[in-house]
Amino acid sequence: MLYQNFQNISLSSLGFGGMRLPVVDGDDGQIDEEKAKALIDSAIYEGINYFDTAWGYHKGQSEIFMGKALTAYPRDSYFLASKFPGYDTANFPKVQAIFEKQLEKCQTPYFDFYLFHNVNESNIDFYLNPKYGVRDYLVEQQRLGKIHHLGFSTHAELPTIRRFLEAYGDDMEFMQIQLNWIDWTFQQAKEKVALAKAYGLPVWVMEPLRGGKLADLSDDAMAQLEALRPGVSAAEWGFRFLQTVPGVQMILSGMSTIGQLGENCHIFAKSAPLNQEEWDTLQKIAKAMISKEEVPCTACHYCVEHCPQGLDIPKLIALYNEQHFTGGGFIVPTRLKTLGAGHLPCDCIGCRSCEKVCPQNIKIADVMKQFNAELLANDRAKI
Repeated sequence: MLYQNFQNISLSSLGFGGMRLPVVDGDDGQIDEEKAKALIDSAIYEGINYFDTAWGYHKGQSEIFMGKALTAYPRDSYFLASKFPGYDTANFPKVQAIFEKQLEKCQTPYFDFYLFHNVNESNIDFYLNPKYGVRDYLVEQQRLGKIHHLGFSTHAELPTIRRFLEAYGDDMEFMQIQLNWIDWTFQQAKEKVALAKAYGLPVWVMEPLRGGKLADLSDDAMAQLEALRPGVSAAEWGFRFLQTVPGVQMILSGMSTIGQLGENCHIFAKSAPLNQEEWDTLQKIAKAMISKEEVPCTACHYCVEHCPQGLDIPKLIALYNEQHFTGGGFIVPTRLKTLGAGHLPCDCIGCRSCEKVCPQNIKIADVMKQFNAELLANDRAKI
């Protein structure tokens, strides 16, 4: 197992994510404890020493399971991370009660790592509001030794991340972002890595394979990669990409089977970063994958001036591209929520005034109609 030095402690380069544990009969709130415990035991045997959980994972059961499973090992033999659940703004007045409950659920006197969870456009004002005292409380817990290292996770856009760092950057010790070879450009991960560097923060990686999407590539993509490194799996290409990005210290993977764990640990037995040709080939494949789904908006904003509804059409198209490529997820609904009623895809009246000035000849009204249909379909699927 590869290890990284973080403030004079040795962290396994591969971290065990507690969000995709094996479950019973497809019920995310019912962890298959026998299979999940076997995963924890195997992870520790393979040298993984970083375990990540959170308040909301597995409908609140992940922290309980992780606490139970890890009590079999000396507390100083592993590093445990959890998070304040700021994704739900109703939690902000309850930071103390939640933190104390998390310690109880995890059966631990302290967290090695603790994060401001999912800083985004819908909760940034809550995080920064001194009325709730989240920052002050967590910094105090660090002073008391109940938190050893503070950081934050985010899927937000760059302006929101900058706001957070301008306010709390001096308190942060690491920054956790969605990073993989698709999102290097698609979700501005390149710029986020640069921002972390500007603040002197090492990068923790989530979604290294984009929920498994990058572990199953087309025959054409694999043929291009096979010519460069014969016998290398799509998953390994994803992890080798991350080994090439400066500043990355922790790569989290939600492993659900012993097979996934074994493959990942085999990959992390050595460092094998990409050369320039390999990097460029991955980016070429990424561009082709995205372009199949992406609406080619250049954000010139001519359309906005001609929209009688005042819609931020370039922003909506960017969100459509994410929604359409991903096929769901929480990023798009979270960002749409911040736009509010009257500014959503469903508010397009189909007048096509915007299309008359679009240099790319995008059928914007059709895109908004399709976007709204996909959002409604996803909502129905949750019922």
